[in-house]
Amino acid sequence: MVRAGVTAARLTEAAALMADEVGIDKVTVSALARQFGVKDASLYSHVKNLRELRVRVALLAGEEMTDRIAVAVAGRSGKEALVGFADAYRDYALAHPGRYAASQMRLEPEEVADSVGLRRSVELTYGMLRGYGLADPDLTDAARLLRSAFHGYIHLELSGGFAHPREVRESWSRSLDALHVLLTNWPTRPEGNE
Repeated sequence: MVRAGVTAARLTEAAALMADEVGIDKVTVSALARQFGVKDASLYSHVKNLRELRVRVALLAGEEMTDRIAVAVAGRSGKEALVGFADAYRDYALAHPGRYAASQMRLEPEEVADSVGLRRSVELTYGMLRGYGLADPDLTDAARLLRSAFHGYIHLELSGGFAHPREVRESWSRSLDALHVLLTNWPTRPEGNE
């Protein structure tokens, strides 16, 4: 890359590409400075520190994934929406493993306060779950369940944790069938248990 034109946006995009190639934990300011042909110190006029850079990658990944999910669930409800949502989520994670890993970082409230993508992600998730007739606090519980199931499956898939000869995609599809049945038959809470 050339020296000229380093911006926070270009730096974030370069970090995201690097994350997909080598992993978010190996993205460093020094590595990016070498890629841009500048000294490390010059990048600190665009990002405060390595944490901010990784947060920027996490937010970029969240926005990209949310855009894909929005297209996948548009005009759909119930199982069709669940499958569209889940497949878009998984496809993004498999195509962009470093960005996906960044999107799973714990972010502080002040780091995400201005994130339109994060708010949109929550709205899409809750909107899809409302199609199952869920309301809070069940919406939150169901959203946590889906995130855990999707992330756990994807993490195992990316790390080669599924050694059985059965096609991984078929197991994914059956898992979504099971989640649909669960969401359709969401258990009621006993009186007084909120």
